[in-house]
Amino acid sequence: MKFGKEYASQMVPEWQEAYMDYDNLKTLLKQMILPTKQGNHRQTSTSAAAGGRDGLNRALTLYRAFSGLIQRQNHQPMKTSSMKDIESSIVVNYVNRNGSECYETTFLMTAAEDGGESEQMYFTRLDDEFNKVDKFYRLKVKEVMDEAETLSKQMEALIAFRIKAQKLQEVFIDSTSDNQPGASNYESSDDHDKQINSTNRKLQEQRQRTVPLDVLNRVKLNKTLETPYSIFKGFVNAPKHTEVTFSKENLKEVEKKLEHAFTEFYHKIRLLKNYSYLNMQAFSKIMKKYDKITSRRASVSYMKMVDNSYLGSSDELTKLMGRVEDTFIKHFSNSNRRKGMNILRPKSKRERHRISFSTGLFVGCTAALILALIFVIHARDILNTEGQKQYMENMFPLYSFFAFIVIHMLMYAGNIYYWRRYRVNYPFIFGFKQGTELGYREVLLVSFGLGTLALTSVLLNLDMEMDPKTKDFKAITELLPLGLLVLVILILICPFNIIYRSSRFFFVACLFHCICAPLYKVTLQDFYLADQLTSQVQAIRSLEFYICYYGWGDYKLRQNNCKTNGVYNTFYFVVAVIPYWSRFLQCLRRLYEEKDPMQGYNGMKYFVTIIAISTRTAYSLYLGIGWKIIAGIFSVIAAIYGTYWDLVVDWGLLQRQSKNRWLRDKLLIPHKTVYFGAMVLNVLLRFAWLQTVLNIQLSFLHRQTLIAIVASLEIIRRGIWNFFRLENEHLNNVGKFRAFKTVPLPFKYYEDEDEDYD
Repeated sequence: MKFGKEYASQMVPEWQEAYMDYDNLKTLLKQMILPTKQGNHRQTSTSAAAGGRDGLNRALTLYRAFSGLIQRQNHQPMKTSSMKDIESSIVVNYVNRNGSECYETTFLMTAAEDGGESEQMYFTRLDDEFNKVDKFYRLKVKEVMDEAETLSKQMEALIAFRIKAQKLQEVFIDSTSDNQPGASNYESSDDHDKQINSTNRKLQEQRQRTVPLDVLNRVKLNKTLETPYSIFKGFVNAPKHTEVTFSKENLKEVEKKLEHAFTEFYHKIRLLKNYSYLNMQAFSKIMKKYDKITSRRASVSYMKMVDNSYLGSSDELTKLMGRVEDTFIKHFSNSNRRKGMNILRPKSKRERHRISFSTGLFVGCTAALILALIFVIHARDILNTEGQKQYMENMFPLYSFFAFIVIHMLMYAGNIYYWRRYRVNYPFIFGFKQGTELGYREVLLVSFGLGTLALTSVLLNLDMEMDPKTKDFKAITELLPLGLLVLVILILICPFNIIYRSSRFFFVACLFHCICAPLYKVTLQDFYLADQLTSQVQAIRSLEFYICYYGWGDYKLRQNNCKTNGVYNTFYFVVAVIPYWSRFLQCLRRLYEEKDPMQGYNGMKYFVTIIAISTRTAYSLYLGIGWKIIAGIFSVIAAIYGTYWDLVVDWGLLQRQSKNRWLRDKLLIPHKTVYFGAMVLNVLLRFAWLQTVLNIQLSFLHRQTLIAIVASLEIIRRGIWNFFRLENEHLNNVGKFRAFKTVPLPFKYYEDEDEDYD
């Protein structure tokens, strides 16, 4: 792989603009005219801008005062006035411009000479890129060092908390006064009495390192409102920071939070070190290309400056990384280095051939079953059979549920493929645990596996006529859809580590948060899933039909009275509204917490949609010109409102002043027609509800088939929406250079003991 592609593939997506623009510099080199080596050189300046994890059975050394993660050093890069190399025709200067220190290259050739102007332009841009990278690196290192100090204070409080929680104060004090440091209770020395002076000196040092337990007087436990119970307590009387209770339960919670904080912090350091390494490589590669084109030796002088700069010579991160590893291994993995490093450095996910093989197998099975279904329908002339209408009214809604799920999963697999292709950092945005996110192959495997099971069930259950002997259908085959649904639910909630357990539990947790809105703090994954559910209204109604059909219907005769049942019709309204109501409540929760009026406007969008859905449902059940007019008015308002929100807010498009007219400044897809096509398609699919209001009927399609087609179009629209919504989220995130999660810390520190904690 060429360096340019490898360089781009290893970038932190959120920091992409902070990396050296290798492609642009390479383009300048390609356009450069080779200079003639005649005449005298004169100087022309170019400017630059720019423990055990359960907290038990620890060695007593774990209860000593924490010495901190860092020792501040004032690193000063080389500040020689210039590095001059006549043969290479450049001089690199370290200058101070407007209070900001930066590097500036002087090119020793006149612009009038052949190629001189191009080389001046190249070095100007090169200095711009280096100063940008160096400035960004300094800023991020400073942030990391500040966070290291915060974690050091958290560790001090943790160690004191452990001593209090495990009631080891007396044992710990006795051990420091009665035993020799380093030997403790585990070793005995025959010449102990002969080393009184040495022991006393070490004891004094040990006492100085003893944890000051009064640190707990300056901290409170951070309690996040994450559950309905904690939220209720928070509204009643609980403050954000609660009094410290030294229980083992609280200790376990504190250790879990701090372990997570250390893991994320270590990940930051690794990414920042990789950022430094990649940019150093990029500058080296581009200067070698320059030397090759111009036949100079400028890379020697320039790379000497890079090596001596803060970017190239700072060793703060290396020392900090070692200190973090030692601290984590000692305090969170009971000095088991392999165990600790496996947590700090989780293994990257490897593509497995068996996934591709199994996916291909199920794709083939699905295709074969579809062809078999077509042949069976044609051979038996099922479409013209007397029992066809009965089948479409009773069995088709049961099986269409699986079709909706499979279509949605196929769209999601396509989203993942293109997110990866255009380097959208979807695992970070969704908050997936590192290494557990599903790739498009895994999603295709699950979707085609479910499709194979559903189509097999359909073929086994494709009888149109009753058994003439029993005057009913076979009970076993009639129960196949219900059995398949139960199987899917059991797999979804199965506690065993099979079929992507972490992803299943992640989905179930987000689903539970959506159902319980607004009792949980709204995160992106929660409201994103709620948006998906708004496109699965017909699938949710199919679940309602399952309950009615198998609970109150006569499935052996394929008969039901669901549509004449008042309770069923009432819930027919309710289940359609639930996803939109959940989104509405999520918007209210965010409006309350973030004080962002946009959340209020977004909530109004879902409220109008609830009215539109309800009136359309009423019209489909009761008909009548009045319901038709009301449904039409609110549906038009909801469709226009939703379309505007999709294109302008969720996708960030239709910006008149953008450099990409009517789109936005930053685009990941190089072909602008894709965005315009997606906007047009979104508008058309948004108005698919017209079929309901206008009561459009096609003679060659059964009503249930038409409903399924319209529902599938909405799922396809949502799949298209997903890509551009996350693209916009990714680009906004990039603008803020947020590459890490915000991890809540267990303790809140108060420097002044008299400060009001509440």
